[in-house]
Amino acid sequence: MRIIILLLFVVVLPLGAYAQSDDNPVVWEKEINKISDTEYELIMQAEIYEGWHLYSQFTSEFGALPIILKYKGADQKYVLIEGTTESETFTEYSDIFEVDETFFKENATLTQRIKILDSTINQIEVYVEYQVCKDVCIPMDKEFIFTLDGSEAKKTVLAVDDRSLTLGEKLRLDLKNKELLTQGQDNIAESTNIWVIFGLGFLGGLIALLTPCVFPMIPLTVSFFTKHSQKKSKGIINALLYGFFIVLIYFLLSLPFHLFDSVDSQILNSIATNVWLNLLFFFIFLFFAFSFFGYYELTLPSSWANKMDAVSSKVGGVIGIFFMAVTLAIVSFSCTGPILGGLLGGTTLAEGEVATNLTAGMTGFGAALALPFALFALFPAWLNSLPKSGGWMTTVKVVLGFLEIGLALKFLSNADMVGHWGILKREIFLGIWIVLGIAMTLYLFGIYKFPHDGPVKKLTIGRKLIAFASLTFTVYLILGLTKITNLKLLSGFPPPEFYSVFEQESDCPLGIDCFKDFEEGLAFAKEVNKPILLDFTGWACVNCRKMEENVWSDPEVFPIIKNNYVLISLYTDDREELPEYEQFNFKFDSGRVKEISNIAQKWGTFQDINFNSISQPFYVLLSPDLKVLNSTMQNSDIPTYKNWLLDGLRNNN
Repeated sequence: MRIIILLLFVVVLPLGAYAQSDDNPVVWEKEINKISDTEYELIMQAEIYEGWHLYSQFTSEFGALPIILKYKGADQKYVLIEGTTESETFTEYSDIFEVDETFFKENATLTQRIKILDSTINQIEVYVEYQVCKDVCIPMDKEFIFTLDGSEAKKTVLAVDDRSLTLGEKLRLDLKNKELLTQGQDNIAESTNIWVIFGLGFLGGLIALLTPCVFPMIPLTVSFFTKHSQKKSKGIINALLYGFFIVLIYFLLSLPFHLFDSVDSQILNSIATNVWLNLLFFFIFLFFAFSFFGYYELTLPSSWANKMDAVSSKVGGVIGIFFMAVTLAIVSFSCTGPILGGLLGGTTLAEGEVATNLTAGMTGFGAALALPFALFALFPAWLNSLPKSGGWMTTVKVVLGFLEIGLALKFLSNADMVGHWGILKREIFLGIWIVLGIAMTLYLFGIYKFPHDGPVKKLTIGRKLIAFASLTFTVYLILGLTKITNLKLLSGFPPPEFYSVFEQESDCPLGIDCFKDFEEGLAFAKEVNKPILLDFTGWACVNCRKMEENVWSDPEVFPIIKNNYVLISLYTDDREELPEYEQFNFKFDSGRVKEISNIAQKWGTFQDINFNSISQPFYVLLSPDLKVLNSTMQNSDIPTYKNWLLDGLRNNN
């Protein structure tokens, strides 16, 4: 299910408003407690805007950037007693980085105990670097000054010497057509995952209709309502009511998950985080798959269905129809249960609130089940066009069994990567899928059969079409495995390309030649007389990876970037220390002075002072003589991004 979700990933509005106003998604306060004459407790408290995440010191080094605390003068004038402690954090699995990420939401408290060594000291300075993420990731910093006697803090003024002034001026660009930077940014549309997930649930419901547990019920139930009612209109109303109750039942089944989410919003996300739960889900899906293969039957207790049927007959009326719908849900569980299990698994892999996603999916599932009962009640003549029940429904179950195994492998892959086992690398994962594809293709062509299959006398056209589709998909996987084509349609489902049995060489997006220093890239652009695609990105930027995998990789976009632009990718979250001769103090127009000691500080400041933005991804088109060629761009769809690049080329001429 994640395949379709990632193909239709959310195109969010740029958060330039945050970058272009004084708003800050994190508001800090400080407090100091005296424990003894020589020991103090430094407390830094953060209030985090709704929906934003501030990442813990202890989050995975391969995901979003953690908090880094620098205590000026530590081990000289005072010592730290143990490490900095944190308030409650949350852990969630990141599908983009394939690791657990630990973060704060709503509020955070950092506490550090210190012991004074120099009795003359009165101020403790703490510098905090951190990253906050929502739809974009923003690297930020904060300086705290604690006074031991409660007096007013006196900020240490950083010296800005001639060398710092010279290096600082190099960060400032003399841009032409600068007014273009803020034009046309309203072209990016906002969409939502909810309707995508509703559609996936609806698709699952349509598949469930074709199973032997549900399909034969359609003509029987519709005939019951239309023939056992005194008036035709009454029969139609009852059938429509029956369909409504089916939707209501599946909607109600999702509500308990909202209770769990309110107790701990990570309780469902832990399915995609915890190694052992991932393994459990893997085995559950295998269990479902072999049920579909006919080795055993999954059913709820028959007494439940009998009781519901008895109640519906006894009560009658609207309540009776409701219990008829409950009976359908129970007796069809052996076919719908595994599909609903897949829906649950898929919603944990999707973005957003899990409980809300599940409600959307379950409602869509119920709507698809209810649809034929309503339609055939309104148009009973259509019943004559329904295919007869038969062996084709068993074939549907077997195909679903293969799909269940394919989905199960995703959960095994999650466990493998979180546990750093290195067992299910990308090539091995795809190899197993290829074996499954071959097995399903041979089954559909009648080469072998499962226990509940009858003799295959003649392959139907539908079965042949599905067999050729399976064969085509298998060939697609083989071509992707052998690097003849990319597997863009599966983006985000198999392990990422760097999780490979082969060592990866390029660290530029999609293997495009790129520069990670602006001056070097600008010099090359002047040499070859090509415009610049300036890419403000981050190692831990989720939406940067989405843009690269889903937009840049498009056959119409990729050659434009590769052949017509000089790509300069500046990583604003790279905390690698700059060589000492490149470190300096930068003075803003406001008079504030900032220390530039690492790559993130350098390019983050560069983006801020020239483009009035600190979010990523953030794209700018420049000519070699620093003329702005188009408005800036953040998250986008393929046509919009392609036209944006082409407009930049035209404006460069």
